[in-house]
Amino acid sequence: MIAVVLLVLGFTLFVAADPLDQICGTSDNYTANSTYQANLVLLSAALPNNASSTQLLFAKGSDGASPDTVYGLALCRGDTNASGCSSCLATAFQDVQKLCAFSKDAIIFYDTCLLGFSNHDFRNNSSDVLGNALIVYSIQNITEPMLPGCDPSNPDSVTVVTSIIIMLLQETAKLAAYNSTRMYATGYMVVSSTFPPLYSLAQCTPDLAPGDCWACLRNISEMATKYFTGKQGALILTLRCNFRYEVYPFYHGEPMRHIGSLGVVVPPAPAIVPPAPAIVPPALVPNKKHNSRTGKVLVIALVVPLSGSFICSIILLGFRKHRKGKGSQDKAKMNVQEAGALVWELEGRSSEFTFYDFSQVLESTNNFSEENKLGQGGFGPVYKGRFPDGLEIAVKRLASHSGQGFTEFKNEIQLIAKLQHTNLVRLLGCCSQGEEKTLIYEYLPNKSLDFFIFDETRKALLDWNKRLVIIEGIAQGLLYLHKHSRLRVIHRDLKASNILLDCEMKPKISDFGLAKIFSTNDTEGNTKRIVGTYGYMAPEYAAEGLFSIKSDVFSFGVLFLEIVSGKRTSSFHGYGDFINLLGYAWQFWKDGLWLQLVDACLVAEGHTLEMMRCINIALLCVQENAADRPTMSEVVAMLSSESMTLPEPKHPAYFHVRVTTEVASTIVVPSSVNDLTVSALGGR
Repeated sequence: MIAVVLLVLGFTLFVAADPLDQICGTSDNYTANSTYQANLVLLSAALPNNASSTQLLFAKGSDGASPDTVYGLALCRGDTNASGCSSCLATAFQDVQKLCAFSKDAIIFYDTCLLGFSNHDFRNNSSDVLGNALIVYSIQNITEPMLPGCDPSNPDSVTVVTSIIIMLLQETAKLAAYNSTRMYATGYMVVSSTFPPLYSLAQCTPDLAPGDCWACLRNISEMATKYFTGKQGALILTLRCNFRYEVYPFYHGEPMRHIGSLGVVVPPAPAIVPPAPAIVPPALVPNKKHNSRTGKVLVIALVVPLSGSFICSIILLGFRKHRKGKGSQDKAKMNVQEAGALVWELEGRSSEFTFYDFSQVLESTNNFSEENKLGQGGFGPVYKGRFPDGLEIAVKRLASHSGQGFTEFKNEIQLIAKLQHTNLVRLLGCCSQGEEKTLIYEYLPNKSLDFFIFDETRKALLDWNKRLVIIEGIAQGLLYLHKHSRLRVIHRDLKASNILLDCEMKPKISDFGLAKIFSTNDTEGNTKRIVGTYGYMAPEYAAEGLFSIKSDVFSFGVLFLEIVSGKRTSSFHGYGDFINLLGYAWQFWKDGLWLQLVDACLVAEGHTLEMMRCINIALLCVQENAADRPTMSEVVAMLSSESMTLPEPKHPAYFHVRVTTEVASTIVVPSSVNDLTVSALGGR
């Protein structure tokens, strides 16, 4: 846990050579002229030289043998030159031995460098093992801004100011973590004519992995939300990462990125001049909860932008909802934190995830024109789009009357942003503005699987080998969701229209709005809110609301039979005495006539033994009792080994009932499980 003490700053200036603050260990001391002190002197000579001799301006080292080994870490700010870095660190060693006399561990912070040493080896720990952060912030607030997309008369607009600062922090942090080998980035942001320009800087020690740098800066963002609201400047320093923002240029050189916000055109940044000496902390507020070490927090500010429309819509929605209640401002701040946390989580998983403005989405799809429409899903239409850089995208536009509300929208974003697999569709970003909610996916030129396998002409384009590749790809994608992803994910709406095909006809699972997340130790759940598609639902789910990885296996089995047969599960009213697809397949299997189940355009190709094995595996997946069905691990093993002996399947679910004549559609049933079952299935 990070111990925090705040320094509240005015605009008095301090000499750059003075330390901002130091944190001295109190649990263990060395004595004068001891071996430990001698080793510390050796380290103080080597570390400044090592740090200043590399472009990273960073060094780790140690001197001496146990138990008197001294471990050290030094970092200079990314805009510092070699001589300035060496001078700052040499001064740091001199000052810290005076200010933290005889302490075996200490940290000292300057405006342009920081230094930590200890008798414990903390160098390869991605967190600050000394457990401290230093925060300094200005006592003056940014004046209330006029923000596009936000109500300027809203009394809680100060919370919007904080959200903008968090936006800037997040964008600068992303650049430092994922786009810089030095783990250093600077930014410049203009919001509106009434909002001052913001200058930002983020940095991590360059030995961190990008994900660890991102996580460290995310912790800083949480402190920023907690300790300052709309301040004109702030600095947060830890041993491993730091962030600063100001309303004036404070770093050398041009900003690495001009960060636009809320659709505002960003003018060129003014020339950066060396900043005036930084701020002197006039008072120290002691931390009431501290361990053996004294913790301090110093804040000066950096800023990171998210999409303004997304944040504003969430913030203002929270304002309107809680306006009349007593703790409205606190609740509004909580909404800002939750929105910010969502974005940190998403962009932390993928440096390519983006929150788009609705104007960008409109332009890319030609205002959702009919000629760009790819199809109609259960939650709304899907359009093809193209960004100005030429990137082709698929835009899922949630219909305002659809069953997918904000919960499912957020769920789909969180899920897909976390998942990385060749057989899962890639989510590039999203947009939420008022009632408009859109998801932006990678564009897959061959549409969805149902476009081919259920069309009498196009199905001929999918020969047996292509269908087998599709089956195996879907199985691998499900196996990843069930077993190999960080969390166990149950899709709950697997069907042909949710399998997209890339340019090589390889499958990608899509539509995660109804998916459920579990810890890796959980295997099943229960719900009264039944969601999914007629004909694909496992019986225990449709009748009792019990879902598990085995309910996904059931849906996979139904889809498997559709791919082999070329027939929809919902279209068996026209097949005389035969019932639904499962009963149709089961009857042929029992009678030894399984080849009659295979799509007629495939029979002439041969591969009869492979086809028989596939039907066998599919029937194993749709067995009525969930315990009898294989796991996806077992399915993948069966598909990959021709020599594996397959068990004889037991009868499938629904083999004695007939489905309705209506086309399969995604449903969300809020309460009555029985209503769902009756509406989906009728007695023979």
